[in-house]
Amino acid sequence: MTFKLNSRVVWGLAALATGVLISDWALAQAAAPAAPPAAPPAPTFNKGDNAWMLSATVLVLLMTIPGLALFYGGLVRSKNMLSVLMHVFYSVCIVTLIWVIYGYSLAFTGGSPFIGGLSKAFLMGVTTDSQAATFSAGSTIHELIYICFQLTFAAITPALIVGAFAERIKFSAVVLFLPLWATLIYFPMAHMVWYWAGPDAIVEAAKVVAAAADGAAKTAAQAKLDEVLADAGQIFLWGAIDFAGGTVVHINAGIAGLVAAIMLGKRTGYGKDSMAPHSLTLSMVGASLLWVGWFGFNAGSNLEANGGAALAMTNSFVATAAAALSWMFVEWMVKGKPSLLGAISGCVAGLVAVTPACGFSGPMGALVLGLVAGVVCFLAATSLKNAFGYDDSLDVFGVHCVGGILGALATGILVNPALGGTGIMDYVAGKIADYDLTTQMIAQGKAVVTTLIVSGVGTAIILKVIDLIVGLRAPIEAEREGLDIAAHGERAYNT
Repeated sequence: MTFKLNSRVVWGLAALATGVLISDWALAQAAAPAAPPAAPPAPTFNKGDNAWMLSATVLVLLMTIPGLALFYGGLVRSKNMLSVLMHVFYSVCIVTLIWVIYGYSLAFTGGSPFIGGLSKAFLMGVTTDSQAATFSAGSTIHELIYICFQLTFAAITPALIVGAFAERIKFSAVVLFLPLWATLIYFPMAHMVWYWAGPDAIVEAAKVVAAAADGAAKTAAQAKLDEVLADAGQIFLWGAIDFAGGTVVHINAGIAGLVAAIMLGKRTGYGKDSMAPHSLTLSMVGASLLWVGWFGFNAGSNLEANGGAALAMTNSFVATAAAALSWMFVEWMVKGKPSLLGAISGCVAGLVAVTPACGFSGPMGALVLGLVAGVVCFLAATSLKNAFGYDDSLDVFGVHCVGGILGALATGILVNPALGGTGIMDYVAGKIADYDLTTQMIAQGKAVVTTLIVSGVGTAIILKVIDLIVGLRAPIEAEREGLDIAAHGERAYNT
């Protein structure tokens, strides 16, 4: 028997089946539990930032070897050239090793507000997939790149100190002093100034607080946010800002250099014999390499290839040029002639002063800072040094400590948005925080004083212990012969 279905019947049956299916799907959806909210996207690597930070890291190494080595080497007498080169090169090598063994962990892991822990000693847990935070939530770089970048800062800072006691210290004392100082002074200072939980942790904790539905949940979420905010170094917690190392690097090394210069005493023949630089040509090459490498130092401290890095780079041009010229012109007025030594010293002074401010100040603020730094550091390296009579061989205190103090304090002013500064980001509120001059300057002042005390007292203790073990001062005969031959058995120049 054959049945012929009317087309209307067919369409009716199709509509009925469709309705049943839709109603079943709707009932299933109503019965199913609501899907949990999607987890926030994990931070991702930014290849552009990675590439920039790789380059910046190599630039900072260039600052030290050969930049700083040549700058310092040209400023001493030819018979001590190799000894200074050796001190700087040794600093890079020894600090590299202790950094990856325990230094990075002590500086950049949680522990206390004053020093980190050993959770990343020997780089435990660090892989090629490990992430390091930048200053933007959701954007990271490879942690191994960050480790190497910060390594270069740790290596150059103790190397800066050797200029203060050049031409008169035993090499055995240097061998002990540099790693001890890095361990006991630099790593804690880096932790206190630069360690924090990072933007991702803060932003996510703040979102949980905002989303909390009731009082108990909000209280718990707020406690977690407070815990995240408290996971930082002490100077960071005070609210002090230091973009690239005014306190950690320059004040830290500068005051250590002054203490060392005083404890070792003056060079044999100081004030009687000629101690003029043996090669200002090499010093100019070294200063130029310092300026080039400093773009990695300052712009690299932004950790991202964006407008912040561009601002730091611009300021590192402007402040440096301004300080070089201001030192040159004030020296011209005071001494009657402008010198190359003055110009390159002013160049370094400008770089030092703008270091803490480079990512916070506007370009015109950096220009003013550079002009002031050239004059202030000139006076510190001449009038102040002569008034107190200490023998800071290469003016580490006058340039790095005094310039660093000026820059650290000026940063608290120049960050003001009303003066063209960037302001300070409040990651909890998601906006630039309100600026208060008094609060910021108190924080900057506390950072400066803390650095002076920690580094000054700590350096004195370290040097005293080393003096008891191997002695600090090279014999007078070695000084007169020159440390190149006496300590290393070789000459910089063979004619």
